[in-house]
Amino acid sequence: MISKPRGGNSARDRITEIGIRFWRAGEVVGEWQTLLNPETRISAFIENFTGISNEMVADAPLFADMADELEKQLKGTVFVAHNARFDYGFIKSEFRRLGRLFSAKVLCTVKLSRRLYPEFRRHNMDALIERHGLARVQRHRAMGDVEAMLSFFLHARTDRGDKAMEDAIATLLQRPSIPSHLPPDTLQDLPSSPGVYRFYGENDALLYVGKSTNIAQRVASHFSGDHNSSRGVRMSESLRRVDWTQTAGELGALLLELKQIKTLKPLFNRRSRAAKHLVSIELSETDAGYLQARLVREIAPHRLGNYFGLFRSKRDAERALSGIAAKNELCNRLLGLEPEHEGACFQRTLGRCKGACEGLEDVTRYNLRTQIAFHALRLQTWPWKGPVGVVEHDRFTGRTDILVVYNWMHVTTVHDEADLHGLSLCGQVVTFDLDSYKLLIKALLGRDGQNRKILELPAVGAPDVLMP
Repeated sequence: MISKPRGGNSARDRITEIGIRFWRAGEVVGEWQTLLNPETRISAFIENFTGISNEMVADAPLFADMADELEKQLKGTVFVAHNARFDYGFIKSEFRRLGRLFSAKVLCTVKLSRRLYPEFRRHNMDALIERHGLARVQRHRAMGDVEAMLSFFLHARTDRGDKAMEDAIATLLQRPSIPSHLPPDTLQDLPSSPGVYRFYGENDALLYVGKSTNIAQRVASHFSGDHNSSRGVRMSESLRRVDWTQTAGELGALLLELKQIKTLKPLFNRRSRAAKHLVSIELSETDAGYLQARLVREIAPHRLGNYFGLFRSKRDAERALSGIAAKNELCNRLLGLEPEHEGACFQRTLGRCKGACEGLEDVTRYNLRTQIAFHALRLQTWPWKGPVGVVEHDRFTGRTDILVVYNWMHVTTVHDEADLHGLSLCGQVVTFDLDSYKLLIKALLGRDGQNRKILELPAVGAPDVLMP
């Protein structure tokens, strides 16, 4: 069975046409087709795209009128479509509006093409028609697209052979075991694209947030390995619902995952919890000219080069200072590890300080040793004059995300370069975050950054910065 509804977003838009051709044992055994009244106006874009006008569907039946017949037609079939998640999602959404559940085995011919022809990059229908010399059809009309899919199916069967075709279909139709409380077609709804997924339990309690460059694959791996630990078993038993947010690339998914873990506090995420009090170290001169260290909680992102290290607690910062003092024979009192008092610091009495506390070490020499000792901890200054837009594009979904980043903070995301013109950061509220800081430095200045498209933007205002 092959079906082709038309629309844009299954949560918002409606089906205007359904076409089905039934195929069994190598032969076409029937077909079913109808226009549908979507109960909303068809936009000029969709009319241009499909050729279906408001006049054509004015007297067509509603989906509700055809639901019983459609369910009867689809019973016991394998639902085949090109980019099947799209078409299947529309059918499920229409039934859901009627308070009914719909479920079927699903075969995606995009995935089938990728498995049978991995040497090619593009697998959209126009590419298949061109590449395999398939007959030209009326594209973007239901039966035209059905005809194109069936032509590809028959061509691939002849070209690759029955065995390869049967093995590919069997692999694609395999369903990993999923927790008993989830709908059986949960995995069929998930996109094979980058993004963030969320697991919910009873009373819609958020259990877990994760990210992946392939959401469907990653969620399936949770289910196949959920008995590897007691934690996995508990999460699997509690799971009631899965939802997700798609992104255009991995960086957007990583940033969104960090934000949601820290703000939503899922029960089973152990890492990346938000620091209650972020601490850094600042160096300044004493009246005698010696560099001294002090702990600071308020960090000005526009002058990061003045700070050394980011720590999740005062205790972590003091531990780092103790290590620096011991390794470099610096004065504990000047590092803030001993209270102010007259005379030598305690480490001086043990021979582990060269006398700066008593004014015995040359100021220039001590300060140079201090700067060298702290050099590796110096925070990375922002290398651009203003904010930048980091462009990510998913060629399979066509989605583009432009991540607006300033002073190592993700401020906002837009989806078109036109949206960047006149973009003001005033009024935007962002949190300076340790994990995001590290992630963005690696993404923009590391090896991966060389392959990223980065747009320098004019500095129109500055966001309000919160410190954890």
